[in-house]
Amino acid sequence: MFKRMDEIMIEIPDVEKPDPNAAAAVQELLGGKFGEMSTLNNYLYQSFNFRSKEKLKPFYDLVMSITAEELGHVELVSHAVNKCLRGSTEYKKPDSTPLEAVKDARLSYHFLAGAQGAMPFDSMGNPWTGANVFNSGNLVEDLLHNFFLECGARTHKMKVYEMTDHPAARAVVGFLLVRGGVHVVAYAKALEIATGVNVTKLVPVPSLSNKSFNEARKYEEKGVHTKLYTWSDQDFSSIDQIWKGTHPEDGLPLEVIAGAPKGVPIPEAPESKEEFAPGISAEDFKEIAKRLKMAGNITD
Repeated sequence: MFKRMDEIMIEIPDVEKPDPNAAAAVQELLGGKFGEMSTLNNYLYQSFNFRSKEKLKPFYDLVMSITAEELGHVELVSHAVNKCLRGSTEYKKPDSTPLEAVKDARLSYHFLAGAQGAMPFDSMGNPWTGANVFNSGNLVEDLLHNFFLECGARTHKMKVYEMTDHPAARAVVGFLLVRGGVHVVAYAKALEIATGVNVTKLVPVPSLSNKSFNEARKYEEKGVHTKLYTWSDQDFSSIDQIWKGTHPEDGLPLEVIAGAPKGVPIPEAPESKEEFAPGISAEDFKEIAKRLKMAGNITD
């Protein structure tokens, strides 16, 4: 079961800087092979199909807790895409060609089908596919795959960061570099316990510290890279048998925190009349409000 809060994990800068091609690049971090939809669904199905979870509870707890965080990452990247797209067009009468400004955008599907919002695609417009999910049932093989997946995701984040200076994109990518780094180290530590091989010696992959990125460094300075959350009020506490000791890069002590981190309100997305979204006029709002009052037996 999942519990959802009306929050996102960090505050995303609200700037008037429409950049459709930046949004297209960020889409890779959502629906690409190494995107957040892939990490989410890999761990989700591994958690559904986990064998001998009572005997291997710390590993099960680890996959379960990281799955929950990945849901938040999918949400966060989607809002970054939305912020990059906002303001790309403005309302004009249909004969004035209000969407002409984006007809040459690299990913025009944002405007043709999504009302300038995130889509479950990669940066080239290819739909995300379940073929990206790996679940062998073999604990070590799955953990090794997850380590590789997180390293690949980290590489893609760095490239997107280098591709655009859009404040919303960089804020989200910087944060995800730090949190994805947590998952890299967590799976490395899990592999060390399962096999005796010190996989943490491979970290970081690629060999560039998060501290090289302004938008990531500020989170590491707060210790965000040392914390692993259970994402549950009372379950998955056994991850402290894996997430312990010190961080392999800077030697800071690792910490398991019960529950979820405090988020921030989900940003309001304004209407986009040229996209017919939400397609509710001022008169419609009044009628809807009237019907809601009647349904709730509310009197003025």
